[in-house]
Amino acid sequence: MHHADLVFHGGPVFTADTVRSRAHAVAVSGGRIVAVGGDEVRDLIGPRTEVVDLGGRLLVPGFQDAHVHPVWGGLDMLRCDLAEYGDAPQYLDAIGRYVAAHPDDEWILGGGWQMSAFPGGTPRAEALDAVTGDRPAFFPNRDGHGAWVNSAALRAAGIDRDTPDPADGRIERNPDGTPSGTLHEGAMALVNRLLPEEPLERMTEALLVGQRYLHSFGITAWQDAIVGPYGDAGDPGPAYLRAAAEGTLTARVVGALWWDRSAGLEQIPILQERRERYRGGRFAATSIKIMQDGVAENFTASMLEPYGDGHGHPTDNSGISFVDPEILSRAVPILDADGFQVHFHAIGDRAVRECLDAVARAVEKNGRRDNRHHIAHIQVVHPDDIPRFRELGVAANMQSLWATYEPQMVDLTLPFLGEPRSAWQYPFGDLLRSGAVLAAGSDWSVSSPDPMAAIHTAVNRKAAPGHEEGEYDAFLPEQAIDLATSLAAYTAGSAWVNHLEADTGTIEVGKFADLALLDRDPFAGPADLIGATRVLQTFVEGERVYAADDA
Repeated sequence: MHHADLVFHGGPVFTADTVRSRAHAVAVSGGRIVAVGGDEVRDLIGPRTEVVDLGGRLLVPGFQDAHVHPVWGGLDMLRCDLAEYGDAPQYLDAIGRYVAAHPDDEWILGGGWQMSAFPGGTPRAEALDAVTGDRPAFFPNRDGHGAWVNSAALRAAGIDRDTPDPADGRIERNPDGTPSGTLHEGAMALVNRLLPEEPLERMTEALLVGQRYLHSFGITAWQDAIVGPYGDAGDPGPAYLRAAAEGTLTARVVGALWWDRSAGLEQIPILQERRERYRGGRFAATSIKIMQDGVAENFTASMLEPYGDGHGHPTDNSGISFVDPEILSRAVPILDADGFQVHFHAIGDRAVRECLDAVARAVEKNGRRDNRHHIAHIQVVHPDDIPRFRELGVAANMQSLWATYEPQMVDLTLPFLGEPRSAWQYPFGDLLRSGAVLAAGSDWSVSSPDPMAAIHTAVNRKAAPGHEEGEYDAFLPEQAIDLATSLAAYTAGSAWVNHLEADTGTIEVGKFADLALLDRDPFAGPADLIGATRVLQTFVEGERVYAADDA
């Protein structure tokens, strides 16, 4: 008898297969699952078999994050990381300490502040000046759609009262027209184009830091939502290739190549070349990222109707469609015909509709192909567009952690969306009932990469333990989805989007042993404790890539 290399037994196994069957033991040999069942799996235990006693805790397929930025997240952790702090004094204290500890840095770089910590979501340059001095400072916020800069950075970029807003962004201004210290969307490029490019060694270090962090949450595969020259860090692609060549890339990664919204169809040959070059080991850049709009909090999410002014009156602003819909409707069929997957960012209902319209045009021209296009974020979806996800085969890529009341939603979103749009947010339940494919991701470092915290919010429509920012009722509870559905979205659903379902995403014989061991069975406890679940161990092809101290 051939004995297994690794056996899990003594607890429940969530297989995430078609019927979401339960097992109680799993055996692994040569990196693949060779048996799934019950007590009979014990027969595969030999003298050299590693045995993991589940002890009643749940074994699940490795989580797959369908929209994440690990290199940037890792870089944030290496820079002045503000993600663990919650208000302006804490941010300024952390920045001041970082400045003192890095006297030779030409630029003060970091990020991770949240808009709700500042009046109107817009911090001011003079506050940053007080702790950074004469060195320029650039701090993107958590969602990456705005940046806090100091006066030295504004001077270096030549931004003053006469600088026009770019077409895809906005300079926040004082009443006299002078810049106040916050740059929205495309206006960030006025400064970040000046930043020193991070060397490959630093980017690779950031990738490995991010990978370790994601493994600690049971994540074994992901789709990097921007691979290409974007933002203040540089292109993550070479770092992935280096890690893959050196054997240090332990996750499975699909790269979404950045669609330059300032260019048109002429960039397609460049993306085709990059797709061929960015392929190695567990990494393949086979997707295209199109950011169709901004975010609701700074009024750049693209809406069918104008934003309100916070007092029930309409304004003349309905957001920004970053890619002209006519170009979008020409580009997506070409990309689809060439075998690219398209990974859309769409927050507002107009952006969602424009993305769906572009896919509809691709289906009309090319027929139905297996590229598995998906729309991430889907914050505001017009009810008429809900069934179109299923009809067009477009997956709903959920960032479930955001579907909750918190200060940014209460203060910076709801007053300006108004009704009925406020009730159209994060319609996961309606998408599920319509038959849409659900995938899940975090958008880390925008928000926590913890899948169990996101799953908690998807089930409860409330923040998970440790993520609360006040006492609130459930947010649109009719859009909640059940625990098994949410777990399946974060495993089998994302694996399907990543074209990895033949080998991963479920616990079935023949698939890779990409697995996560939780510290409890969340099905056996109350729903309001789902988010308290931790990951104890993470495995990729049966190799342990993470173990908690108490594992």
